Amino acid sequence: MSLLHLDSSANRSGESISRELTARYADRWRTAHPTATYRYRDLAADPVPPVGTGYCTLGRRVERRGGVPLGAVGVLAANADERREWALSRPLIDELRGADTVLIGAPMYNLSVPVGLKAWIDRVTFPGAYLDPETGAPLLRDTRVVVLGARGGAYGPGTPQEGNDFHTPYLRAYFVRQGVAPANLRFVNAELALADLAPQLASLRPQAARSLAAARAATERAAAEIGTSLTPGSR
Repeated sequence: MSLLHLDSSANRSGESISRELTARYADRWRTAHPTATYRYRDLAADPVPPVGTGYCTLGRRVERRGGVPLGAVGVLAANADERREWALSRPLIDELRGADTVLIGAPMYNLSVPVGLKAWIDRVTFPGAYLDPETGAPLLRDTRVVVLGARGGAYGPGTPQEGNDFHTPYLRAYFVRQGVAPANLRFVNAELALADLAPQLASLRPQAARSLAAARAATERAAAEIGTSLTPGSR
């Protein structure tokens, strides 16, 4: 068992709901698996550098070859810029490939994901990184992905803002495209996180409290799935 835990909230204080939820999940996971591998990255405190030209040119060279084993990519690096970009990318890709569970704290920022999380996504999404080079089979099919977030407003099904949610649909589409089985995806969001702060939203505070309580309970349920198979053959 191994867990890759990513936080991306810019708010590193105790007020961050997404960080509270991921800590809740991670604590339970680590209690259940005290000797297992646990890796943590704070994408706000230690941001992943945005991809640059060397990443793009090396990626294009790999694309032209129709698939290259991950261990052979570095040999194709043609200059110092490409070697630097690959040195930044390979460890992050290895972490993702090696994780049984990926836990992501992802608050909604301006209808989408925080810039730190997007930079991580861009860097780990290297051509062919999650496909078996011999069979083309998806290497992340059995990986469990748990996304825990918070939104300032209400964007759930049936709300007026439902169509402006470019947060959960984006992350769902991204991980499915990388080969994660849809059944292995979990999304939990606490809604109306700004209700406690904004006077004009005071009437929504009871609803916000219920949403946070539901998110905490859903996080506990997701953590309770640890060690169970969500898809046939899951590791």
